[in-house]
Amino acid sequence: HYIVPELGPEVKFSYASHKVVEEYKEAKSLGVDTVPVLVGPVSYLLLSKPAKGVEKSYPLLSLVEKILPIYKDVVADLKAAGASWIQFDEPTLVMDLTSHQLQAFTHAYAELELDLSGLDVLIETYFADVSAEAYRTLTSLKGVAGFGFDLVRGTKALDLIKGGFPSGKYLFAGVVDGRNIWANDLASSLTTLQSLGGVIGRDKVVVSTSCSLLHTAVDLANETKLDKEIKSWLAFAAQKIVEVNALAKALAGQKDEAFFSANAVAQASRKSSPRVTNEAVQKAAAALRGSDHRRPTNVSARLEAQYKKSNLPILPTTTIGSFPQTIELRKVRREYKANRISEDDYVKAIEEEISKVVKLQEELDIDVLVHGEPE
Repeated sequence: HYIVPELGPEVKFSYASHKVVEEYKEAKSLGVDTVPVLVGPVSYLLLSKPAKGVEKSYPLLSLVEKILPIYKDVVADLKAAGASWIQFDEPTLVMDLTSHQLQAFTHAYAELELDLSGLDVLIETYFADVSAEAYRTLTSLKGVAGFGFDLVRGTKALDLIKGGFPSGKYLFAGVVDGRNIWANDLASSLTTLQSLGGVIGRDKVVVSTSCSLLHTAVDLANETKLDKEIKSWLAFAAQKIVEVNALAKALAGQKDEAFFSANAVAQASRKSSPRVTNEAVQKAAAALRGSDHRRPTNVSARLEAQYKKSNLPILPTTTIGSFPQTIELRKVRREYKANRISEDDYVKAIEEEISKVVKLQEELDIDVLVHGEPE
């Protein structure tokens, strides 16, 4: 579940939270110059929805003139605080957008151009490819110093970049996957970066993750019980930052051969390990035919057979979700985890709880019984 702004023609935007400015100042006071990140104005509106009572067809982009003054105020505060770079996330650029929607990006950043002067501005996209039309719109935006692309899932972006990239602009190349837990194939990523550097100049290629690292676990160092081989295949947020740094240095001619060599060994291990590659499964998958993906009987025939076998009423009753975790049950689980009771005692307690909830359902004349998920 997620919550989005609910907007309408009467909405009044206000500069209610100074969080991004205060956090920038806090980091700077500690000697860390960060890049403040804001949701871009167009994506903010496109990802919103009409408020209750507002027609679903209400054009949310018509509110852009109302919201831009707030962005100007935030930008002014960040400039006053000493920010040199600002990142605007515009993820909706990877969606199927109309020419009218694309024009909204051109208009919004043209309106912000004067306010953004003196700053280096990055527009970031992620999670998928941008279309050729969106690419042209993005790379033509005024007042922008750099453009970010997800080069893990946005494979077509490479061709667009190689086909033409604005001179003097920075490319934030998202080659390290921000959405999974696997170590990067450094050799492959470096090849991609070098090819991009040959097109736009290595000094204009900034190594980056494909998206924010908020989707990954924090630090692999905390996983003290993981199998050594499996651990070598993984990279959490902290490790992905190390990968970005290693790739940036390698692109600049300072390759850490030992680090890259260890990565190559781990990549080869994962590809060849029987934990990942099961020859029997591969053969079975290769032998599948189109007919194997379709059941021999149609849905109505299967439903009829299921009704006959289960002998259920037209509207059968059942419960949804787990039964309550009782105080006694939680105590048993704590005792077992602390090794104060044996596994046999734990299993016995679980079975007793299952018997109890099944009996209760039978007494209530429930049609489809569940075990209550006490474990």
